[in-house]
Amino acid sequence: MLVALGFLMIGTFMFLIMTKKLTPVAALIIVPTVFGLIAGAGLGLGDMVMEAITDLAPTAALLMFAIIYFGIMIDVGLFDPLIRFVLRVFGDDPAKVVVGTAVLAGAVSLDGDGSTTFIVTTSALLPVYLRMGLSPVVLTCVAGLANGVLNVVPWGGPTARAASALGLEPTDIFVPMIPSVLAGLGVVLVFAWLLGLSERRRLRAAGTSMAAPVAVGAAARPGGAGAPAGGGSGGAPGVGGSERGMADTALDPDRPTLRPRLIWFNLALTAAIMVLLVLEPMPIPTLFMIGCAIALVVNFRHVSDQLKELSAHGSSVVSVVAMVMAAGVLTGVLNGTGMVDAMSRWLVGVIPDAMGPYLAVITGLLSLPGTFFMSNDAFYFGILPVLTETAANYGITPVEMARASIVGQPVHMQSPLVPAILLLVSLAKVDLGDHHKKVLWRAAVASLAMLAVGVLTTVIPLG
Repeated sequence: MLVALGFLMIGTFMFLIMTKKLTPVAALIIVPTVFGLIAGAGLGLGDMVMEAITDLAPTAALLMFAIIYFGIMIDVGLFDPLIRFVLRVFGDDPAKVVVGTAVLAGAVSLDGDGSTTFIVTTSALLPVYLRMGLSPVVLTCVAGLANGVLNVVPWGGPTARAASALGLEPTDIFVPMIPSVLAGLGVVLVFAWLLGLSERRRLRAAGTSMAAPVAVGAAARPGGAGAPAGGGSGGAPGVGGSERGMADTALDPDRPTLRPRLIWFNLALTAAIMVLLVLEPMPIPTLFMIGCAIALVVNFRHVSDQLKELSAHGSSVVSVVAMVMAAGVLTGVLNGTGMVDAMSRWLVGVIPDAMGPYLAVITGLLSLPGTFFMSNDAFYFGILPVLTETAANYGITPVEMARASIVGQPVHMQSPLVPAILLLVSLAKVDLGDHHKKVLWRAAVASLAMLAVGVLTTVIPLG
């Protein structure tokens, strides 16, 4: 009963957001509430939700202050040189810009934090997409794919969880999987190129001038009023502006928030935060709170200007935090009603004894839906140890099982249970359903490519 309710709840949620019957926030609240009551949660539903929200509070704080911090950095001009560099390197060709999106997202993903990756990528490239008339859904798709593949780095969440659950060293899991990671990145680059070619054809068919000299100011920043509300065909370029070249007008060069004299300070502050993110001498939400306060005070001396700057990013903060808190209803019901545990036991139980020698590959395949429909914690601490214990009877080692278990991360990163992906679609003003339509099957292909290369290199045993 709980197994059926769990999968039906997730399926109903996906159907409602992909068909746009409900907004993600409404669906995240209404669907699990209904199914939780059906599962017999009763008045205990409130405690389940509050427990989940308490666990998500640090994530909400991190996203809130990270959005404000990087929003300030966009407004003061820190990313303007990077945007001009991207445009000069990749020119006016949509295909090259989309490939550049994959490269940038992949590079930033090496820090192991999806939220940082998506903030930096959208900060740098969303204005470019809006300038050229490219679909923001393409940006979220490519960034999500690149981050998903590189989410398996040893200091990232899934590899560390697999290592902790099975008593292994993260590097023993990751290093032999490097060829698989490279294969996954290759698949992402191919998809990026094909998506870029598709965008190029769409723009040419629509008669859009991809290099029109348009100034996109602060309104086009992630979450700003200039971003398109939907993700179907992408936002068209704005109107107005000067006759400057495209590389010089990606962001309005005359906006009053620019602080060119403070660019080196802002760069040093941002670099310091990135380093501390890796070293983690203090909780990351606290780190961004302090960084945000410093950036605000140094760049905007007057209290009135500070208030304006905070207000300018209010819509982005509200949309992201609302979605994260709403996701707490879904995770609270999944955990509190016992649905996750029941689903885990069912997944383990449906594997026939005859398939025992193939448990490593089966685990890899299970990781695609398993980590999408449930959290990494539930999969790696609930399902993986049981599968690993069973696999030992067939001579499959724990480290081989751990390697197989991480190939589903490109799919996992698209899950509505992952706050980072909610942040990405919110910043890009893309509908989560539109993102899923474009990204899910591509993420599955990337995961299967990683699994196939793992088998071919024998780091994941087949039989």
